[in-house]
Amino acid sequence: MIFTADDLRRLVIRETLNYLDDWSLTAENLLLGTAAQESGLGGWHEGRRVGLYHITPAMHRAVWDKYLIHNPSLASEIRGIAGQHSFLKAPHGELVTNLKYATAIAWMIYRRGEQDLPNAHNLIALGKFWHRHFHPKSKGTVADFVSNYQSLIQEQDKAAA
Repeated sequence: MIFTADDLRRLVIRETLNYLDDWSLTAENLLLGTAAQESGLGGWHEGRRVGLYHITPAMHRAVWDKYLIHNPSLASEIRGIAGQHSFLKAPHGELVTNLKYATAIAWMIYRRGEQDLPNAHNLIALGKFWHRHFHPKSKGTVADFVSNYQSLIQEQDKAAA
């Protein structure tokens, strides 16, 4: 692992959510749990899924074509996170090389549903929210989400303390 869960939380997820003026502890925990579930906090490519959050190119396009197109100021903010030239040449590559951009897109996958977020500390509710809104057809389960959160995030937090 190149970075710790705490590094990801503080330096990428929290900063991105603050930049989007959309920070909450629930959003932070949900995105951290999503990264743990999807890539184990570092597996960058699995089939068609890429980056920390294993977002597919189709999912990436859908965020832009079905959600951000109706939110131009938000789209502009997110576009501002992406690399100027690399986004135009290979937009899906930004999901691998630009953690803040990938985090913003992952958050938009959740946000586009405009559902009420669960309690920030309820891992089962966070896992259900992930399964319902992020990868509903995933082979992963709510129990997998909880287990990955506990082993990759909570255990790391305990070891650092």
